[in-house]
Amino acid sequence: MSVAIITGASRGLGLALATGLADAGWRLVLTARGAQALDEAVRRLPAGSAVAVPGDVTDAWHREAVLTAADELGGVDLLVNNAGILGPSPLPPVADLPLDALREVYEINVLAPLALAQAALPTLRARGGALVNISSDAAVVPYEGWGGYGSGKAALDLLSGVLAVEEPTVRVWWVDPGDLRTRMHQDAYPGEDISDRPEPESVVPAFLKLLGDRPASGRIRLT
Repeated sequence: MSVAIITGASRGLGLALATGLADAGWRLVLTARGAQALDEAVRRLPAGSAVAVPGDVTDAWHREAVLTAADELGGVDLLVNNAGILGPSPLPPVADLPLDALREVYEINVLAPLALAQAALPTLRARGGALVNISSDAAVVPYEGWGGYGSGKAALDLLSGVLAVEEPTVRVWWVDPGDLRTRMHQDAYPGEDISDRPEPESVVPAFLKLLGDRPASGRIRLT
């Protein structure tokens, strides 16, 4: 078995990936800001497969606690930076985007994943591990209203690409899961019916295949 850290794991895509990995025999360190929701998520997984470390990935002490939990399981082989925020809802045009809100988006969607990756890299290098940064098509397509979230994901994509060049012993994938039926996606379209979007569980087989095939570092679309 291998050890994975998944951020934003209490619901949505994070929980779906956690379930798939747990069913495949991985040991997991799961983190999210809501302690109760995270504990409920862990209870849904096979007994003993996951450890919950609730907290905010923007806090250095929390990131240290997450890595310590992974070390106690033998050391991290896979880091999935899934935690993120949308920003203001409804999505404002760039001309009206509050700068304080944009700073928060960048702090959570760009700086926190980078900080956690930096902390995990020594172990990932030693174990020939993998880093997955969850991206979006909004990182590469200029959708109206998506300037804040999309620019953050674009920054994360570029950082991922540079890491891929600089870290030849670590697989670095920036992964676009496609449009999914998640709370964040619903917040992007308040009051609209998004039931036509697939459930997060639909991309788990493609994610497990990615881990099994271990292609070269790069941008991956799961759907």
